Amino acid sequence: MAGDGAGYERQMGRFSAKLAPRLIDFAGIGDGERVLDVGCGTGSLALALARNKRHTRIDAVDFSPIYVAYAKGRSDDPRLQFQVADACALPFADATFDHTASLLMLAFVPEADKAVREMRRVTRPGGTVAAAMWDARGGLVFARMFWDTAAMLDPGAVERRARAQSRPMTRPGDFTRAWNAAGLQNVVEDALTIRMEFASFDDYWSPFQGKDGPFAEYVATLDDQRRTALREALRAAYLSGEADGPRSYAATSWVAKGTVPR
Repeated sequence: MAGDGAGYERQMGRFSAKLAPRLIDFAGIGDGERVLDVGCGTGSLALALARNKRHTRIDAVDFSPIYVAYAKGRSDDPRLQFQVADACALPFADATFDHTASLLMLAFVPEADKAVREMRRVTRPGGTVAAAMWDARGGLVFARMFWDTAAMLDPGAVERRARAQSRPMTRPGDFTRAWNAAGLQNVVEDALTIRMEFASFDDYWSPFQGKDGPFAEYVATLDDQRRTALREALRAAYLSGEADGPRSYAATSWVAKGTVPR
C-alpha cells in the first residue's frame, strides 16, 4: 500500500537511507557511468548512489507514482532520472546499465524471480546485479514486536504475521536461488545489520496510523477499541518497564550480488 511519500519516510525511508550505503559497499558499485535503482520508493538508494560523482546517470523506477513524485522532489541533481515503471517489465534496452540494484523491494513483487531476470537483462555483461531485503522472520525487531503483539490480541493478525514473515527474498538462500536461476555468476549472499533508532514510543507508533505499508494497512482495519488495545500493548512492549524515550532495535537484511556473464 503506497499512500504518502512522507508517511513512508517516517516508517521506513529513514532506515532504508541507513541501509543504502551498506548495500552499495557490499555490491562494490563504485564504478560505472550508468546505474539503475529498481523499486526506488522515495529515493534512498538513488540518492546514495548520487554521492558517487563517477556515475554520470542514475535511473530509478518504482511502481508507485506517489513515491516517484516524492523522490523527484528530494534532489535537483540532473543525473537522477525517476520514472514510474514495473520491475517485471523494465522500460530499458538490454545491457543498458553498468550496475543494477534494488533496496527493500523484491519481497513485494508478485513475480520476484521475473524482476530479477529483468534486472539481469538490462545490465551489461560484467556488470553487477545486487539487492537487499529485510530478514522479516528473524532479523527485524521492530516488526516482530508489532506482529507478535497484534497476534496475541487478534487471531486475525496471525495470518498477516505469517504472510509478512514468508515473503519471497526474506529468508536465507532465497537470493542465491533466484540469482542462480537468472544465470548470474559469482553469486554472494550475506547479511547486513543496521540499528533502527526511535526517539519515543510515539515515534515508533505514529507511522502505523498512516497509509503506507502492511502495518498501517492492518491498523486501519481495527475499530477504535481494538486500535487502542494494540497501541497500549505495544507501548508496554516498547517501554519494557522503563521510562519512555529512545530505543534502538537491530534490523538485519539479506543481501546478494552477482555478475552478468561476459
